Amino acid sequence: MKIAIIGYGKMGRMIEEIARRRGHEIVAVIDRNTDCKIDSEAFRSADAAIEFTVPSAAEANVRAAMEQGVPVVCGTTGWTEGLERLRGSMPPDGALMWSGNYSLGVNIFFAVNRYLAKIMAQFPDYTPDMTETHHIHKLDHPSGTALMLADQIIDALPGLDGWSEAPDPGKLLINHVRHGEVPGIHRITWESPVDSISIEHSAKSRAGFALGAVMAAEWLAGRRGYHSIDEMMTELIK
Repeated sequence: MKIAIIGYGKMGRMIEEIARRRGHEIVAVIDRNTDCKIDSEAFRSADAAIEFTVPSAAEANVRAAMEQGVPVVCGTTGWTEGLERLRGSMPPDGALMWSGNYSLGVNIFFAVNRYLAKIMAQFPDYTPDMTETHHIHKLDHPSGTALMLADQIIDALPGLDGWSEAPDPGKLLINHVRHGEVPGIHRITWESPVDSISIEHSAKSRAGFALGAVMAAEWLAGRRGYHSIDEMMTELIK
């Protein structure tokens, strides 16, 4: 298939490498250092576009891509309000998948977290908290992945009404650490007076995120509307 890349940083380059390895053609690379534009024949020839940029640019990039008739897989985090606006005003034939994390391992971790939270809801002596660690270049915090994990826990526990980055009764505590070139670590701990239970996902490189994004582009091509990676994973694990 033909793929366009929006954002040519470390993730964009990794996506290009993996897409080519899977036999795909890169028909456009959109970045401030390239001459190709979203409003171009090269971009419009793509079966899908993959967008990894910055929060301030994501909404405009995704909207422009859909207006060109190209389905978009977006992995940029930190633009929740813009994403909601976009979902409410998508072109009739537009297609979009957004996820805070495209790693297949992380999405397996989501399933484990969701199941464990349902179990722990029956044991109120346990209190959950989360720590997410990423590289120093990551602009947003908590990470998109942390927020998705938090939503699963909050949905399962009646006593939680949100999350906080500082201790706050009734809210899930999310700590964030920015260190070196860490691709991403998410650790959830359930503490009780007598013991603790922890689950953790640690990414070894960006390759897992890039592979999942390319697989999402393969899945999204030819579809319409807003889709989640949960839909794709449900099909993969049948």
